[in-house]
Amino acid sequence: MADDLGYGDLGCYGQRQFATPNLDRLAAEGMRFTDAYAGSTVCAPSRCCLMTGVHTGHARVRGNARVPLLPEDVTVAEVLKQAGYRTGIVGKWGLGEPETTGIPNRQGFDYWFGYLNQRHAHNYYPEYLWENERKVPLPNVVEHVINGQDRTPGGVAVEKKVYSHDLFTEKALQFVETNKEGPFFLYLAYTVPHANNEAGNKGMEVPDYGPYADKDWPEPEKGRAAMIARLDADVGRLIEKLRELGLDRNTIVFFTSDNGPHKEGGSDPYFFRSMGPLNGYKRSLHDGGIRVPMIVWWPPYVQAGSVNTYPWAFWDFLPTAAELAGVEPPEGIDGISVLPTILGREPQPEHPPFYWEFHEGKGSKQAARWGQWKGVRTAGGPTAVYDLVDDVAEERDVAEAFPQIAEKLAAFMDGAR
Repeated sequence: MADDLGYGDLGCYGQRQFATPNLDRLAAEGMRFTDAYAGSTVCAPSRCCLMTGVHTGHARVRGNARVPLLPEDVTVAEVLKQAGYRTGIVGKWGLGEPETTGIPNRQGFDYWFGYLNQRHAHNYYPEYLWENERKVPLPNVVEHVINGQDRTPGGVAVEKKVYSHDLFTEKALQFVETNKEGPFFLYLAYTVPHANNEAGNKGMEVPDYGPYADKDWPEPEKGRAAMIARLDADVGRLIEKLRELGLDRNTIVFFTSDNGPHKEGGSDPYFFRSMGPLNGYKRSLHDGGIRVPMIVWWPPYVQAGSVNTYPWAFWDFLPTAAELAGVEPPEGIDGISVLPTILGREPQPEHPPFYWEFHEGKGSKQAARWGQWKGVRTAGGPTAVYDLVDDVAEERDVAEAFPQIAEKLAAFMDGAR
């Protein structure tokens, strides 16, 4: 999973200003979804939905606050362990601080390496990372007081030795190698192309701009393109490792992003049109903030080069993984298995209505999708209605023309939390 990668940031989703050959190949050999949704429009709640199979109306974590998962929360890792899987996470967690019930090792993961804290993950050259419940020191030197403000635990590196993303790739490859003899689940939660928010307008941290160094682009856009190029290359390395070990036909790979593209770090989401044809970006409940790339790869079981319009969301991943492993998902979740769609089987049940909520900024916001219809509202305000078939950019509010649809969506949002 990428971090803040937009719907339009991959070549296979229409990006033409920079290249993503490995991810495009993944799509050419697998299934590309046009209507897949993140759990939220920001990091932590989106990851909570992915891990626990519920939408943000029921999720433990509903914003980017330091709220940990609790023992009663059942994660996909705990479900897969019932089927004998070795479970690992590498990258950004964001669902539990040190010594809380939310850390990965207390939520079903056998192995864990990366950032626990959202703000810590803003620094690509940290002083330390976590490996299981132990801090692993790194040779980077970090300043934590920036413009008079304490930015602990993130900060800004003043001596840059080790780029965290590169460590994540190596740890992921090691996990696959170590567990090649048995069933395993690896959640590789990369932090690129998220900005280093603490660094302000120089927030797109990457060791070099690679093939984009000489482009006549603003520095943050060079950084974004270079981050995505690094992500693309490392996904390619992971797929080659599966092939090398003979695991490619026995491993299903899901690639996605946690939400839409950001505006932090001096980045302009419109420069590359990172949201593609959609409206909005990170922190918006229009589709540009929540509709994400989703590629599923599993030769020969997933039809190569297929494009699927079936809508689904992060909370469907847990029941889908459970069906793949032959175990039952927990009761009371919001998700459904989309394995019939992935494997081209019939019938795939119609998806229940989708729901999102977001509480940063001015007023709480809600959104729902019911078939082709999308509803968006701010607390206490009217429901705007969009026909996603005829108006994918959500530019024309048709609530007055379809009052019964507006009422139906509003009533659903009233009862979805």
